[in-house]
Amino acid sequence: MLDFYYMLYSSPCRSILMTAKALGVELNKKKVDLNAGEQLKPEFIKINPLHTIPTLVDGDFAVWESRAILIYLVEKYGKDDSLYPKDPQQRAVVNQRLFFDLGTLYQSYVYYYYPQLFEDVKKPADPENYKKIDAAFGQLNTLLEGQQYAALNKLTIADFALVATVSTFEISEYDFRKFSNVVRWYENAKKVMPGWKENWEGCLYLKDLHLSEMLKK
Repeated sequence: MLDFYYMLYSSPCRSILMTAKALGVELNKKKVDLNAGEQLKPEFIKINPLHTIPTLVDGDFAVWESRAILIYLVEKYGKDDSLYPKDPQQRAVVNQRLFFDLGTLYQSYVYYYYPQLFEDVKKPADPENYKKIDAAFGQLNTLLEGQQYAALNKLTIADFALVATVSTFEISEYDFRKFSNVVRWYENAKKVMPGWKENWEGCLYLKDLHLSEMLKK
């Protein structure tokens, strides 16, 4: 069985939980309490020197960074290549969406929300960073024009990564209703994606643990 070091409130971790569900892969879930500093214990640093979650351990092999884990899971455990096509051009489209999530959409969440949530001295919301969120959603809206799914008009790992991120924005009360293509894609994804229920449970956990005070302001 694969050991999976995670926290349910983490968007990247939730993308892996949904993908594993789609693949029928059972994970031995090991919670890592970041607030308690469990990621800094020597035994965890030995597994992952960067002491980040999610981290996946498959036998004597360890991999971290959620999109790398997604790719590893489907390449090793997928019954076919539907979630991550072998065709170079189709794969490039999926990769582009994954990297867009990593470097643009999820990063815009980090820029705006993390200083309010996770820094030792909480900072007020920065309107300039809010603009980065709007810009990222505008780009996602363009990418989803005429698309039922994030890439190739079929379910791929790009959907799992992006849905985990967008649902985190939703629970953080970012209003993306003006982006009609995003709304259409997201509503469909909630119906068809394996593991959606656990993903949303993680969002609610995030709200209770970290978001409640910020959202009261």
